[in-house]
Amino acid sequence: MQIYQPAEDSYFLSGAIKKFVKEKNVTVLEIGSGSGIQLQTLFDVGIKKQNIFGCDTNSKAVEHCKKLGFNCIKSNLFSKIKGKFDLIVFNPPYLPEDKYDKLPDTTGGKKGDETILKFIKKLKSHLKKNGECFLLLSSHTPMQRINKFLKNYKSKIIAKKKLFQEELFIYKIII
Repeated sequence: MQIYQPAEDSYFLSGAIKKFVKEKNVTVLEIGSGSGIQLQTLFDVGIKKQNIFGCDTNSKAVEHCKKLGFNCIKSNLFSKIKGKFDLIVFNPPYLPEDKYDKLPDTTGGKKGDETILKFIKKLKSHLKKNGECFLLLSSHTPMQRINKFLKNYKSKIIAKKKLFQEELFIYKIII
């Protein structure tokens, strides 16, 4: 399995981090660290490396992020994550599975929302009170079940980006 390489969604989330992360003395967790682009962006905006944590299901991605100097472990979403964080960042696999693409780094399950729903269900257990989560979603992501769960939190779209065949959204979710 290759490491997920940054694409439009990755750069869009990185830009939002640069724009919206104001507090520098925070603990941060990135779920699905992949290439480490968001970990590096968090460091670049002034968060100390010892306060930045990452995880990924891909062992190669974990090793790559460690080589970049970040704390990173192999974990499926929150399965091996202990503690609570001030900020959680997630660019999930958000596309519905189809016959051409069944890769776990891009498809979020048969409908496309399964991975995101698992994440949202566990979010409260790992986000500090008044903590924030930046969650990237797509117009291709089925939102009906996700919106049902988001009603339990304060959430709003903080950034939008139109691409050729989809629109990307970054939600800020507050516990």
